[in-house]
Amino acid sequence: MTLLHTPLHALHRELQARMVPFAGYEMPVQYPTGIIREHLHTREKAGLFDVSHMGQVLVSGPGAAAVLESLVPADIEGLECDRQTYALFTSDNGGVLDDLMVTRWGADTFFLVVNAACKNRDIDHLRSHLSGQTLTVLDAQALLALQGPAAREVMRELCPAAAELVFMRGCRAMLEGVDVYITCSGYTGEDGFEMSLPDTAAEALARRLLAAAPVAPVGLGARDSLRLEAGLCLYGHELNEQIDPVEAGLMWSIGKARRVDGERAGGFPGAARIFQHMTDRPARRRVGLTVAGKRPVREGQSVLAQDGRVVGAVTSAGYGASVGGPIAMAYIERGLAEPGNCLTVDVRGRPVPVSVTRMPFTPQRYYRG
Repeated sequence: MTLLHTPLHALHRELQARMVPFAGYEMPVQYPTGIIREHLHTREKAGLFDVSHMGQVLVSGPGAAAVLESLVPADIEGLECDRQTYALFTSDNGGVLDDLMVTRWGADTFFLVVNAACKNRDIDHLRSHLSGQTLTVLDAQALLALQGPAAREVMRELCPAAAELVFMRGCRAMLEGVDVYITCSGYTGEDGFEMSLPDTAAEALARRLLAAAPVAPVGLGARDSLRLEAGLCLYGHELNEQIDPVEAGLMWSIGKARRVDGERAGGFPGAARIFQHMTDRPARRRVGLTVAGKRPVREGQSVLAQDGRVVGAVTSAGYGASVGGPIAMAYIERGLAEPGNCLTVDVRGRPVPVSVTRMPFTPQRYYRG
């Protein structure tokens, strides 16, 4: 299969990135400094991520908000202009088809960022529910993420207006004659920004950002370890069509207006099951696990109670560089999901001790003003 390239492919090669196939693209998994140093650099200073493989879509026209509300449980109608929200495409049985970010650009215009591996299916899903609205795939747009405690300082030099944004807000800016849409958001648990801009201007902006002293390039490897420490879900791991938002610990993503007693209750796929779980509580729950010692656990391995009974499975795992040891997320029986509970993970026939831990593993530092 021929892999696609992002607009920064040549720059990644120049920076000696190790490139790997990911969601149909050739992407940088790490640079010469390595995943752990990239991870820590993002936590301490600022990391620049190429996320141009993500899908960027505009849905516009009268009734666009209502169409989106028929597909997600978020409060889209109540979203203010230049305000962003996390949303879930739900299935008829209440499972998750994908998670996405939605930003209102105008009265009837919404900017969506969807996962790379799901974007073609998501686009088809959206198109099949339009009733006179327009869907535009922004396939000539790049997407860059600047993340870390120094990101705001760097942004202040680049675009002072954007540096005033608080978490989940966005603005349009002209950077050296280029139209860029900037949101205060990201996938690391740190303060930071995502910038959507024409692909022809992406390399120049990336080079300008990398020229700032606090900024270093960061690949997909550290992006994954950062989001794991931040307790953030990854589609295909913590989210899929068999897992509903309540099981995933994402009940906060269901807007108050869309809940049973809300002014626009339900109306999204799987609402009945989701509402039932909001009342009755599901049998399983997503939890964090701290692993004893240095031996890592892996995705798919069984989680065991003290009596050896299988009570769940690991969904994501890795080394938490900021935590200083291996960590994981898993779905386990609700009755065992209290922080501090001691369990084990079956690692090729050997029980590795783990303990249920509150997430995030490391504090989230989103800027809320």
